[in-house]
Amino acid sequence: MIKIVLDYDGTLTAEEQQVPEVTRRSLVELAGEILHVPLAELEAAYQDTVARLRAAPHEYHWQVNGMRVSYCDEGAFILNTAALQTMLAGNPTYVEAVAARFPDAEYNPVAACTNHLFHTHTAPLQAPFRQAVPEVLRWLIAQPGVEPLVLTNSLGDKVGRNLARLGLPAVRVLGDTRQYDLDAEWTVPLNDGEPFLAVDAVHTVDLRRRIYHAALARERADGSHPAVVADTLSLPGALPLAMGIPFALLRTNYTPDWCASYVERHPLGTVLGGLTALPAWVEQNTNLRTPCQDDPDVPRKQSTSHRSNR
Repeated sequence: MIKIVLDYDGTLTAEEQQVPEVTRRSLVELAGEILHVPLAELEAAYQDTVARLRAAPHEYHWQVNGMRVSYCDEGAFILNTAALQTMLAGNPTYVEAVAARFPDAEYNPVAACTNHLFHTHTAPLQAPFRQAVPEVLRWLIAQPGVEPLVLTNSLGDKVGRNLARLGLPAVRVLGDTRQYDLDAEWTVPLNDGEPFLAVDAVHTVDLRRRIYHAALARERADGSHPAVVADTLSLPGALPLAMGIPFALLRTNYTPDWCASYVERHPLGTVLGGLTALPAWVEQNTNLRTPCQDDPDVPRKQSTSHRSNR
């Protein structure tokens, strides 16, 4: 069985279209219910922070418990989260108010706050699916020996509700994968035990995503051959590549060149110029039918006929 694990936000959905509304709702809640400051003050602080992040994206990150989960420029929602975190963490008055609102945070209070804002304000929105999604999902569902799954950090209710709008047979949701959860005590069973994957001179990805690793390991425990398709590298893509699992990066209008360049160079990586290229990748990529291993040092020949260099 080939399992095509499709990331939800940003891959199946055009998350960049949702960011303005999610940001507006988040700032309204922050100003009125958490920080108790004028909304105009917060809006100005947020815009100033976004400008700083865009000017030097390799210096700013989405962080959880002080560890870098993703670079700020890897996704539209990621930039929003990183900007909120940077804005909140840089103001002692904001930090104090957030700690009072989230006293029993599973992670640090700022991370708990931004997680809360994201899940609270994306859940009620009707997700705008990318145009090719119905056709591509219908094709995947119809293929013998292929199971499409939808990958998300959410619990899955939001995803299932939005997928139902497509009127297709139900697709299994691989939820609560917590790709943002880094376990500093976990020794990674891959990459020669090195927890950091060097991407280029200024970018490294932390592989210590124990919960996400366990989720992927379960999907191939029955002998299936999984492959991951997503729009970002650090969160959903780097770990599968390190595990010997093929990864296709969907190139969007916000995809950084450094992410696409790394995936293009990797023997198990492919960059898709659009979701319409996915069926051909599934049909022609011999890596999808090769048993994967937790060994990134065993390269396999990668089909390049459907790579995009855009």
